[in-house]
Amino acid sequence: MKQCLLCGQDFIPAISLLQVFSWRQQNKQCICPNCLNKFRLLAEPTCPICSAELSSTKICTDCLTWQKSYGNQLLRNYALYRYNQSFHDLMVNYKRYGDFVLRLALAQLCALPLAKIKADFYVPLPTSPEHLQKRQFDTVMGIYQDVVPLTSLLVTTGGFGAQGEKNRQERLARPQSFSVVDQAKVDLNHHKVLLLDDIYTTGRTLYHARDAILAVFPQAKIESFTICR
Repeated sequence: MKQCLLCGQDFIPAISLLQVFSWRQQNKQCICPNCLNKFRLLAEPTCPICSAELSSTKICTDCLTWQKSYGNQLLRNYALYRYNQSFHDLMVNYKRYGDFVLRLALAQLCALPLAKIKADFYVPLPTSPEHLQKRQFDTVMGIYQDVVPLTSLLVTTGGFGAQGEKNRQERLARPQSFSVVDQAKVDLNHHKVLLLDDIYTTGRTLYHARDAILAVFPQAKIESFTICR
């Protein structure tokens, strides 16, 4: 019997063969079936570039916009869930109110699908210095630290405010804030790099992160992964 991290109700976890033989912490269930059903997987068809749900077009409007800047060098993003009210509430409690234990719920939602995306380096997008000081933990690293081996390659400057409080145009206008850490001792050229973030909204942050890495490692093959789109 376990207690759901989201609603507090006791439940009996469903055990699969994968979970029986896995030692990884992220495979331990901490969300009851009722709460789990509130998170909606992205429905087909989805954009082949960023995983956004589509109605009829072959590529979403966000990617059409990025195509004007990047041509065919678009960033492939893998996403799992639609950003609905349940996800909004979870992220508010995790990020705004600093409930660090909720990282386990987010890890459960993404661990198994992420394990199927093989990469040489898994690079989390870093939290800004002001948010790190306020929360006392890195929100993205917290989600993925027990899911895949992380390479903390990027640093970011602060002073841009919370992304969740910005409208679309303000997000797109955000200047580059990422750079590769000076002490980076890995060579990403000719290796597959998977950027990790929590939510894909416009793609601006992830494209900035990719640009920063390509400026140092121009031969790196970079894709990204987010829990929500």
